[in-house]
Amino acid sequence: MEFELSEEQRMIVDTVRCFVEAEIYPHEAEIDHTGVVPPELGREIARRCKEIGFFGCNFPPEVGGAGLDALDFTLVERELGRGCYALTVFFGRPSGILMACVGEQRERYLLPAVRGDKFDALAMTEPNAGSDVRGMQCMARPDGDDWIVNGTKHFISHADIADFVIVFVASGEEQTERGPKKKITCFLVDRGTAGFEILPGYDSVSHRGYQNCILRFEDCRLPRGQILGEAHRGFEVANEWLAGTRLSVAAMAVGRARRALEETLPHLVERRQFGQQIGKFQGVSFQVADMATEIDAADWLTLAAAWRLSRSLPCDREIASAKLYATEMLARVTDACLQLHGGMGLMADLPFARFWRDARVERIWDGTSEIQRHIISRELLRPLGG
Repeated sequence: MEFELSEEQRMIVDTVRCFVEAEIYPHEAEIDHTGVVPPELGREIARRCKEIGFFGCNFPPEVGGAGLDALDFTLVERELGRGCYALTVFFGRPSGILMACVGEQRERYLLPAVRGDKFDALAMTEPNAGSDVRGMQCMARPDGDDWIVNGTKHFISHADIADFVIVFVASGEEQTERGPKKKITCFLVDRGTAGFEILPGYDSVSHRGYQNCILRFEDCRLPRGQILGEAHRGFEVANEWLAGTRLSVAAMAVGRARRALEETLPHLVERRQFGQQIGKFQGVSFQVADMATEIDAADWLTLAAAWRLSRSLPCDREIASAKLYATEMLARVTDACLQLHGGMGLMADLPFARFWRDARVERIWDGTSEIQRHIISRELLRPLGG
């Protein structure tokens, strides 16, 4: 692994960081206060993203993307992590699973998503099936050449701005050595399809303005052509194209932790107590050293996993380790930065209470910390017969 960023990679980092500072930071406090992103603001961020050539940067040039590999894209996500999720979602990164589109699906979904003409959302989680994806109860049954879908999804991020949803539903059952197992099929579902509703979700303490939504299917009829991949083989499509989602969470956690520390350091020099800068107290300076070390460790774990992914090397354990450590590190760092600001750290005048609140969800979505520990231990024990 090359530890020094190339000139192109430094340009990527500088460009995205400047974008976040200029286009995202100025609106963060207002979005956190109102919990709403004005549509015109979202459109403007997307327009500016297109202007600098980064919309769909995670897609290959042959479909209109910038062709960044997993490592370069992780650098993008790390810089975007410095900003408010509710706003950076408009810095278009369509789901990589759309590369599984074939035939007419490419013109209808893939290419418009990469151009920024359409936004997508990914839907797996259900009220009674979170980490247990095989336990989903949203069902699709064949009816001639169509499929009829019934059920509910929830916690579907940014479905409120989506023109279509990539949804995974149970579509049958098969017998295995461990008993019956549900088959899963992935469908592309347009907003406005009869029998399909996108409803407001729950009020969350994390990432205000970044909406989670409820999807409701009631006898929703979908043509066979809406299947992404093959019927009953949705997990194969997901496993091929969704490996990097947890890596993105890790990268964004690193970016946000780095920003929290950087915005805390001046305070430690400017704030004086008992006749000296508070940063000179060992109880404070040691915290700074620990935070910097943890952030660097999470950064290198994340970049190492991205490097392996970009070279198609086995990386499930490495991605799980990065997601686990980076998100738990973020919780520690944001809590410490808030503490170092004392009572003011909890005030809306400063961003630290927001950083602290936002950090909490990172250990839950895209696979809880417990799921990551399971993946890591499984990879270590299976070769030994465990």
